[in-house]
Amino acid sequence: MAFNHKHLIDITEYSADDIMTILETAKNFKQVNERRIKKVPTLKGFTVVNMFNEPSTRTRSSFEIAEKRLSADSLNFGGSSTATVKGESLVDTVKTLCSYKIDCIVVRDRWAGVPRKIADVSGVSVIDAGDGKHQHPTQALLDIYTIRKEKGHIGGQTITFLGDLKYGRTVHSLGYFMQQLGNKMIFASPDELKMPEEITAELRAKGADITETDDVKAALAVSDLVYVTRVQRERFPDEESYNRCKGSYIVNNELLKAAKKDITILHPLPRVDEIATEVDSYAGAAYFRQAHNGMYLRMALLGLITGRVQ
Repeated sequence: MAFNHKHLIDITEYSADDIMTILETAKNFKQVNERRIKKVPTLKGFTVVNMFNEPSTRTRSSFEIAEKRLSADSLNFGGSSTATVKGESLVDTVKTLCSYKIDCIVVRDRWAGVPRKIADVSGVSVIDAGDGKHQHPTQALLDIYTIRKEKGHIGGQTITFLGDLKYGRTVHSLGYFMQQLGNKMIFASPDELKMPEEITAELRAKGADITETDDVKAALAVSDLVYVTRVQRERFPDEESYNRCKGSYIVNNELLKAAKKDITILHPLPRVDEIATEVDSYAGAAYFRQAHNGMYLRMALLGLITGRVQ
């Protein structure tokens, strides 16, 4: 299928067919990574800038490895290492980078909307690697890849989103994709951490089947998948608000006794205490496999976005 996107910023621009194209391409790159020599010339001669202005382990490292395995030249910088600490504007920083004839910018920032702003002034491909509490589209795509790999298919399933749905940007992106693929969603959270009303309303307007609840056991009893998120401490307005919400739900072996047989547990990581370590040995605990899949997915996305993979 033709893939006609220059950026990955607005997930509502991506159709179910686009998603399937990305998943199939990622599947091919998985085969590449199973070889002894894992490097391919897909992006030879291309330059990718990783502009990470917010801490990251999995997203940043998987993008950097993906770029190296695609033979791209890459520049990694951000935060206190840039001239923005001297007062330089984001626009001037981006214009300077683009004067070096780069091909793609992967950006993570604590402020929502920054990837769009960069796309507007750069003229190169931009991939949103997480912007504030807004979106995290590459995470959502690797989540979908993982679901299909773990379950053998995707679509017609019930998924519970559990935890911080207000500030957790991964579920904001994944919710849109789940609607596209016809999955039923259960939003389980305390009132203070509910999915933003504008997102829930938009999903329902598109025909999404959504249930909101604070009864975790009842939700897990009918769910094929549970997507757990940590309470996003760094996005709370104050420590008091965070302390009211932390530890709201903890997935442990006792809770899993009430869950549907063969439920798959997902988590974008890092975790704090929302999944007990005792659950790691459960066969359906897919969160570390999920993180591993990010490398294939991001290789596929870089190839498609730059037009080097058709």
